[in-house]
Amino acid sequence: VAVYNLEQYVAATLEATLVPPREPDAEWRAQMQKLTDVSVAGYRQVVREDPALVSYLRTVTPETELSRLALGSRPARRKTGGGIESLRAIPWVFAWTQIRLMLPAWLGTGAALEAALDDPEDTAAVRDMAERWPFFQGVVDMLEMVLAKADPRVAAWYEERLTDDPEQTRLGDVLRQRLAATVDALHRLTGREDLLDNNPVMRWSIRVRDPYTDPLHLLQAELMARLRDRDSDPVLESALMVTIAGIAAGLRNTG
Repeated sequence: VAVYNLEQYVAATLEATLVPPREPDAEWRAQMQKLTDVSVAGYRQVVREDPALVSYLRTVTPETELSRLALGSRPARRKTGGGIESLRAIPWVFAWTQIRLMLPAWLGTGAALEAALDDPEDTAAVRDMAERWPFFQGVVDMLEMVLAKADPRVAAWYEERLTDDPEQTRLGDVLRQRLAATVDALHRLTGREDLLDNNPVMRWSIRVRDPYTDPLHLLQAELMARLRDRDSDPVLESALMVTIAGIAAGLRNTG
């Protein structure tokens, strides 16, 4: 693994040195700023303005249970009982990854792509960027990889098992609809029918791991529900930690 990683670094360094990527056009930078503005607004609309977001995070994801995990060098939160601003970046991403919603990786991006693709002039610009700008190509490729790992059915199972709050259920429906819209927007941009059609090795790798991670998700939600009904249970806590580590290893995107 170490040799393989070194080869990857050396190859990337040589390529960037000997065949440097082209400088972005001024029009591309302007278009990127438009995409960013729409994306940031869409992200904040959910994270900052939806009153159900914090309770959804703490109820449906294992965010509160992450502090028991024997990993990491810092507490999961900067202060106990705080809101979104009290979370550290890694646990914020980790919690959404555990339920396969992958929220921080795509929220807002779908709205930005939709807005661009609904305008013929912007559509031509973003497609040109996706074809000729390596930076934007990298953004699109990473987005596609994360969306391929997302699974709204898994997230819906956590909701079904862990909450009966109507506001949390409403937010869950909204998030899954936005996820689907993001996937549709990416299809429109790339022109491909399925995610990772251009990367069969990655697609195969994800599909091979799903039969192993799916049971862990089912088990994790059940363990979370049982633990929350009692003060403590060392056996259940140990089993829950195994599911968290197993899902993180299977997805290879921990946060």
